[in-house]
Amino acid sequence: MAHMTVGVEYGLHCLMWLMGSPGKPLSSRDLADLQGISPSFLAKIFPKLERAGIVAAFEGVKGGYRLARSPDQISVLEVVDAIEGKKPLFDCQEIRGRCAAFDGKPPPWATKGVCAIHAVMLRAEKAMREALATQSLADIAEEFGRKAPAEFYEDIDRWIESRAISKGPGGSTLN
Repeated sequence: MAHMTVGVEYGLHCLMWLMGSPGKPLSSRDLADLQGISPSFLAKIFPKLERAGIVAAFEGVKGGYRLARSPDQISVLEVVDAIEGKKPLFDCQEIRGRCAAFDGKPPPWATKGVCAIHAVMLRAEKAMREALATQSLADIAEEFGRKAPAEFYEDIDRWIESRAISKGPGGSTLN
């Protein structure tokens, strides 16, 4: 879990929209247009979410993506790992053994065990992963729901419906 890219933010926002449209698949293009983000970049994120079992794809005129599981069963950590992969937060380069004073031959005490700096980073990564694992999509939606007025959800429904109407027969599939 190295630096989290914008892909995680895009993915989480899209999953929130999918939660708000239960039963209606949304294409990655519609989700990108809704949020003003790159459709091509978003089209690369959804296959990762699908492989992780977070979304399910539906082809055809009314195709797109839906959540594959209940929002309370999808942790933020799962989304991060699906999009970013399970990369470590810190990539220790074992600099401690390269001290010039060791003249190329570090003593055993200098390189014994886990590097103290790496140990701090491992603890930080563990704490972050544990925190992300305790938060679900439903938790994020609940917090968002306290802010947004009911009219906002109606506006979104109208926008999605207008997209479906404008596509007409033979409209887009997954992207």
